[in-house]
Amino acid sequence: MGRFGTCPNKNSFLAIKVEFSLHPVTKTVVERLGLGLATLFFVSIIIFLAIEMLPGDFGQAVLGQSATPETVAAFRRQLGLDEPSHIRYLQWVFGAIQGDLGTSFSGRNASGADRAREVIDLIAPRLWNTLFLASMTALIAVPISLALGITTALFRNSFFDRSVNTATLTTISFPEFFVAYILILLMASLYPVFPSLANVDADTYLGERIYRTALPAFTLTLVIVAHMMRMTRAAIINLLASPYIQMARLSGASQMEVILKHALPNAWAPIATVIAFNLAYLVVGVVVVEVVFVYPGIGQLMVDSVRARDIPVVQGCALIFAVTYILLNLCADIIGIVTNPRLLHPK
Repeated sequence: MGRFGTCPNKNSFLAIKVEFSLHPVTKTVVERLGLGLATLFFVSIIIFLAIEMLPGDFGQAVLGQSATPETVAAFRRQLGLDEPSHIRYLQWVFGAIQGDLGTSFSGRNASGADRAREVIDLIAPRLWNTLFLASMTALIAVPISLALGITTALFRNSFFDRSVNTATLTTISFPEFFVAYILILLMASLYPVFPSLANVDADTYLGERIYRTALPAFTLTLVIVAHMMRMTRAAIINLLASPYIQMARLSGASQMEVILKHALPNAWAPIATVIAFNLAYLVVGVVVVEVVFVYPGIGQLMVDSVRARDIPVVQGCALIFAVTYILLNLCADIIGIVTNPRLLHPK
């Protein structure tokens, strides 16, 4: 019966289990997505608590000299600030999930008039401006970084390699605002090629928008090219010592062929991580550049909202920064996983 019967053996159960198991790439991507959602949840708590600890009170700032404990309490009740912190946090989170970031405080005044706008309406055009600046910078910086990284790895320890490394270290050493003011001095004051103020609006056509955002884009390019180039160079040089690279060289492949066909495909994981990190910086870390060039982006909006103690707008900007940073890092992780041969071809 054990030999000719229909009872399934151990191997058949293992086959069924393997058949219905997830592919290693899919499983890892799902795990990363879950980790990203958990990270976003904890970041939202940090954002809410950090803004709660900001000094000052919006009610007292609006009421001014007429602020009394009674009027301040009534004004806070009108804004919903008298609710417990955990209730306001839950309301904010559930609203954000539904696409509602609340209403700005800026349109409210002591007389009771309410000309407040929705936070999403304030953020949307500013976010578009920031994404346009980030995209313009990425189109310049990413190809230059990859080209310089591959070239310096190809001609390692040459005069060209040393010169590029010295130049990139110099640009990394300077803060953003210093680079911005130097470019304004050179390209807007001494040699007026571009405007020093990047004032754009919804009616600005594409050519004029590119012209006005040239200096902010050049500033960000100088800041991030150095980092991306050096990491690309380091990743390729690290792979050049691998055994399969030595085998490719012994088979008669040229140095360029070794780098482009053998080293570069295996270096995409660390390179993608660096590119995603810098692209996230282009959205999250442009506050200083936007303030210097008076560029109407989301960073400038956040600075103005902090000054005005406009809590919903500050929370909305911070949440968008966090979502952007987490999503781009998730994309980098997924690219690194997909380009990993061990996961693509499991044994």
